[in-house]
Amino acid sequence: MTDFLYLTHPQVRVDPAVPVPRWGLSETGVARTRAFAARADLSSYKRIVSSTEEKALQAAGLIAAALGLDVQVGEGLEENDRSATGYLPEAEFQSMANAFFARPQDSVSGWERAVDAQARIAAAVAAALKDGPPGDRPAIFVGHGGVGTLLLCHLAGYPISRVHDQPPVGGGCWFRAGSTARPDRWRTMEEAG
Repeated sequence: MTDFLYLTHPQVRVDPAVPVPRWGLSETGVARTRAFAARADLSSYKRIVSSTEEKALQAAGLIAAALGLDVQVGEGLEENDRSATGYLPEAEFQSMANAFFARPQDSVSGWERAVDAQARIAAAVAAALKDGPPGDRPAIFVGHGGVGTLLLCHLAGYPISRVHDQPPVGGGCWFRAGSTARPDRWRTMEEAG
């Protein structure tokens, strides 16, 4: 498997009147992404693959511009489907997220099951790596925290659990994985790796 970096989008502009997949980055999220994109250790990455959701596309676009690359859109990289409940206030969302990870075989209030979201994200990343250009062209995937945690659990051989979730810093966390390494934990955009 080609080496890759998986990054979650950082802070977003929350608007309960707008469907969650159409939320964009906040000013803080844009600033954090620009700072991350300027890191010298990203120069070896030759592909940027993004979820179809606006916040991920926006973050991917900022990184791609800094690296002189195009953004490729990957189907199946979207966040777990929570459309059954739509926007939830923060405390209620955290309670639902806890249940989502605690009961991965169940659909919690109509949300996509964690086991299904995990299978989807793992297959989407594997397909994007396989279908990419020939040669060893490491990729940066830009996506979301929930499915990112499910991917980390899958790649590291951990059971699905929120204990492996990204730290509560508003998103903007990453891990590396691939042929040379299994992911160990999330790091913030500001943390070297």
